[in-house]
Amino acid sequence: QVQLVESGGGLVQTGGSLRLSCAASGLPFSALIMGWFRQAPGKEREFVAVISGSGLRKSYAESVKGRFPISRDNAKNTVYLQMNSLKPEDTAVYYCAASTYYSGSSASAYDYWGQGIQVTVSS
Repeated sequence: QVQLVESGGGLVQTGGSLRLSCAASGLPFSALIMGWFRQAPGKEREFVAVISGSGLRKSYAESVKGRFPISRDNAKNTVYLQMNSLKPEDTAVYYCAASTYYSGSSASAYDYWGQGIQVTVSS
């Protein structure tokens, strides 16, 4: 069983930055494909970014491409989402997710989820 714990959320002004972290345990971390999703009030959960187990392949939603680089440190069992140039529309609960085989944008295909962490961007 994989456990995922997010940290690093909070309140930030428009244009500011935050870095989310997600610590994983329970399976060899390098075997996990790691994704970030977000869900704003009244909206569906949406894909943000995903990174392969080696860290060599990454994919992003168009809305965050160029602003939210995803990275991982397999020695620390941690994946990161660096959020730059934040906008009010980035306000959401952000979730870390993991899969042992799927590297796409469909939330339903991920096997493991963190509890979520709030990110609020004030205008």
